[in-house]
Amino acid sequence: MIRVNNFTKTYNGFAAVRNLTFRVEPGEILGLVGPNGAGKTTLMRVLSGIIPPSSGTLSVAGHDIVCDPIKAKQALGYIPDDPRLFDTLTVWEHLEFIAAAYGVVNYKPAAETLLKFFNLDGKRNHVVQTLSRGMRQKVAIACAYLHRPKVILFDEPLTGLDPAGIRSIKESMQEQAAQGAAVIISSHLLELVESLCTHLLILHQGQCQRFGRMADVLQAFDEVKENTKLEDVFFSITHADNPEPG
Repeated sequence: MIRVNNFTKTYNGFAAVRNLTFRVEPGEILGLVGPNGAGKTTLMRVLSGIIPPSSGTLSVAGHDIVCDPIKAKQALGYIPDDPRLFDTLTVWEHLEFIAAAYGVVNYKPAAETLLKFFNLDGKRNHVVQTLSRGMRQKVAIACAYLHRPKVILFDEPLTGLDPAGIRSIKESMQEQAAQGAAVIISSHLLELVESLCTHLLILHQGQCQRFGRMADVLQAFDEVKENTKLEDVFFSITHADNPEPG
């Protein structure tokens, strides 16, 4: 569902991401982790078509993001770390706008279900500039789900959410994957990534350090320490003096 082959992105000669290759299949949830400046947000923005790759190929649901950007974006839902909503539109008007933009017919039942699931039903007629940071985040996620994307990208999705909100978002991610979506979650919350994700990609200085099934990556470190946690793997890799790409 997501294919990235030999992807590189440079800015004025600096490689933010170098020679990155990986894939995410339907139903898989990939955890994308790395220190600040590792290239995570650059990868998300290129996959979503916001900025172009310098080299390599990236495809979403079989559509190349450079050669067929409209089809790729139609299959994609992207929730950035700071979603840009329309401050003067209500919650319901956001859903109406997304339905029109993606050509979603008979969208109202799905929109109503999303409002109830994210506990936004009582805020449907509120303009979003009056909402809390957490509620705005839930509006952005509801909008991203409305057209039933085959690929969903989350960049720090739990910012500003209370415990109930965190629980509902996690449940929704698992439900989307169970329905066949390919999901990428970029987050510094390593416990969230370990508990939720089926696969793992660790970026450091723009390069892939580990990629594979979560259980396999953790098991590879069990020779050093039993019951290895993702936090142990993360710091072992990113704090090494000369990390080896892998």
